[in-house]
Amino acid sequence: MAFSQQFLDELTARSDIVDVVSTYVQLTRKGSNYFGLCPFHSEKTGSFSVSPDKQIYYCFGCKKGGGVINFIMEEENLSFRDAVAFLAKRANLELPEEEDGDKEAGRRRQRLLDLNRSAAQFYYETLHSPQGAAVAEYLQRRKISRRTATNFGLGASVDSWDSLLTAMLQKGFTKAELLAAGLVVQNRQGRLYDKFRNRLMFPVIDVRGDVVAFGGRVLDKSEPKYMNTSETMVYSKRRVLYGMNLAKKTKRSNIILCEGNIDVITLHQAGFDNAVASMGTALTTEQIRLLSRYTKELVLCYDNDDAGKAATQKAIDLLNNSEFSVKVLQLPRRLVDGQYVKQDVDDFIKFQGREAFEALLTGSENHIEFRMDAVAAKYDLTDDRQRVAYAEEISSVIASLSSAVEREVYAGRAAERAGLSKEAMELEVKRAFKKRAGQERRQQERASLNPAAQLQPKDRSSRYTDVRSAMAEEGVLRLLTRDDSLFALCPQLQPEEFSSSLLGKIYSILLRCHQEGSQPSPALLSQELEREEMDHFTGLLQKPESMANSRQALADYIRIIQDSCRARSGAQECDPLLAAQEKYKAKKGYGGKQQ
Repeated sequence: MAFSQQFLDELTARSDIVDVVSTYVQLTRKGSNYFGLCPFHSEKTGSFSVSPDKQIYYCFGCKKGGGVINFIMEEENLSFRDAVAFLAKRANLELPEEEDGDKEAGRRRQRLLDLNRSAAQFYYETLHSPQGAAVAEYLQRRKISRRTATNFGLGASVDSWDSLLTAMLQKGFTKAELLAAGLVVQNRQGRLYDKFRNRLMFPVIDVRGDVVAFGGRVLDKSEPKYMNTSETMVYSKRRVLYGMNLAKKTKRSNIILCEGNIDVITLHQAGFDNAVASMGTALTTEQIRLLSRYTKELVLCYDNDDAGKAATQKAIDLLNNSEFSVKVLQLPRRLVDGQYVKQDVDDFIKFQGREAFEALLTGSENHIEFRMDAVAAKYDLTDDRQRVAYAEEISSVIASLSSAVEREVYAGRAAERAGLSKEAMELEVKRAFKKRAGQERRQQERASLNPAAQLQPKDRSSRYTDVRSAMAEEGVLRLLTRDDSLFALCPQLQPEEFSSSLLGKIYSILLRCHQEGSQPSPALLSQELEREEMDHFTGLLQKPESMANSRQALADYIRIIQDSCRARSGAQECDPLLAAQEKYKAKKGYGGKQQ
């Protein structure tokens, strides 16, 4: 809905951006601003700034920025309307009546959440009925207690085409809502049937306590083994971690990342209430952002097979240079009938017990040790040629470490493993480090030789076609934002004259606010601009702009904009006043050859 500026001003007055952001980010005051580690991307050095004077935030690393509403939209993955509702609830401020369109969208979202909760209740009741006997027996075989099953809200879907469909229709939900929630599927003939049948059901609950999706596991050897809800209005698998609603309450200092739902449940039952799992995907930046709210130490505990090792390496790469302390817990293989076989978390807890897992957790290695082991496993270190190849690859891995002390320590370990002298390995690491530094320097030099590319918006759809004019347009926006009285100097400057449609859109909003006698607050701009547009506008406000000679600067900017406009498409299309003058001259016969 379109909220009034009066309401948005009241909301932001009660939602100081420093207070709100401080509940998610540890901030330190430096001068007039506050700084901290960005919650939107991984970093070790804080590039995230919050301005209490302007009531905006901006990250100089990932280029995200905006007001307090934008922050909540990004951090909580909410729409503008839902972010406003979130802050209004926090500020004990009553929301105004919604317009019909927005009310309908909010109603649809709530209906899906209500439907998911009703479906979870249906699956739960089925598990504890005679129809759920097969799933109950499966849980007993997996040694999952009734208390644990209740804690996770586990349920059962029966081997029927329409049991859930029928039950939900009787509760008043529609077929369209069941389709939108991903609970039923439509075949080519248009017939609807339950998506989840004859499965152990895992309701997926977000950190706010809403049931947003489901996972289902078969009881036999049929495929697919696991089935998850597809993307819906209320569910994005990239932004959710299974078990996070429980793990966020843990008293442990870290969070364990596992591969599957059963692993999470088994660990929680064994007392490790800090376990979570991604929903059928590799770890994502959105999930890392979610984790950063609750811990700064992660333990990767994936299966000890090729797929698990690959997933571990991908997660390490994603977490590289982040604020997280990352460890890797590798599960040992188990001896069965004279052969060593892989085992997952569930197997290990079942056969070795809780204390053995606690010992592994305490002694889990850091991520560089895992990477070094992975490299060493690729080579026969008794062969001279392979030792040379190992030294070359491992030196590149060690060279990626920012600490000189760490590079020296791990160079020594690598040398000992390969039977090489420490001095020789340190020399290889130094060469690799210099090579890496040189590559980074050349990349920076190439970027500096193309300054126009650095001036472009991050969002490709908003790229500048006329960089010179766009820089002047940015200057106009900065000046007008900092001094509202300067609007008196640009009565003839039209949004259509801007080379950038994005900057012209922002200018038109500022102009309208000025004409209405109101201030264009970050909250109002958040309502009218897309997230990427608000990011870019906040970023251009961070650039320096002297106000010492602001009137002359504004006049120069306007001249550049209008000259560029005329050069692009002709004076008559750009300047309405000039076009009228030329038309009058032509009518009177001025400016041309007299007949």
